[in-house]
Amino acid sequence: MNVLLINAHHRYPGWSEGSLNASAMTMMQDFFTARGDVVTTTIIDHGYDPADQARKHLEADLVVLQTPVNWFGAPWTWKKYIDDTFNVGLQEQTMLTGDGRTRSDATKPYGSGGLMQGKKFMFSATWNAPAAAFSNDDSPVFRGLSADEALSELAASYYFTGFDVLPAYHIYDVFKNPRNDEGLAGLIEHLNKVLDTTGAS
Repeated sequence: MNVLLINAHHRYPGWSEGSLNASAMTMMQDFFTARGDVVTTTIIDHGYDPADQARKHLEADLVVLQTPVNWFGAPWTWKKYIDDTFNVGLQEQTMLTGDGRTRSDATKPYGSGGLMQGKKFMFSATWNAPAAAFSNDDSPVFRGLSADEALSELAASYYFTGFDVLPAYHIYDVFKNPRNDEGLAGLIEHLNKVLDTTGAS
C-alpha cells in the first residue's frame, strides 16, 4: 500500500514547536514501514510544490493528515496547501472533473465529480480541548458534536474528490492534562483497528 503522511503543524516559536505532531508522524512512518508499505511524507512548513503534492495524492492508497487544532481547525497553512494542491488536480482533471453536476443530466449530485474512488483519507488531531467537551450537549462550544464532526471541514475536500474517509484519531487535553505517551500509543491501536475493519491494508 502507498501511504502519504502529511504534517500540517505550523510552528509558533516559543509557544508551539510541534514536537507532539512530529512524534506522531514518526510513529506512523515506522508503523507503515514495518508493515511493508511504501511511505512518503510532506511537512507543510518545509515548503512544497503543488504539482508534486497532487502527484503524491494520485499515487497514494491512503492519505493521513497529522494536525494540531488551532482555533477550532487545522492551521491556515493547511488550507493553503489544500487550495494549491487540489487546484492542480482540478486544472489537470486528474483528481476531479468538477463538482459532478451537468446541464444535460440534472440527476448528478453536487460533489460527484471526484476521480479518487478507492482511496482513503484519515486525520489525526491534537487538541487543547478535553475529551469530555465532545458529544456533550452541555458543551458551550461544540454543542453535542463529536470531535470528528467538529473537524468535518478537514474531510470535505477529500469526500469531494472521491476519497473514502476513515474514522479520525484524537489526542485531547495536550496542555492542561497531557498524557501524550498514552495518546501516541493509542494512535497505533487506532491504525490497526481501522485498517483491519475497513480493508485499507
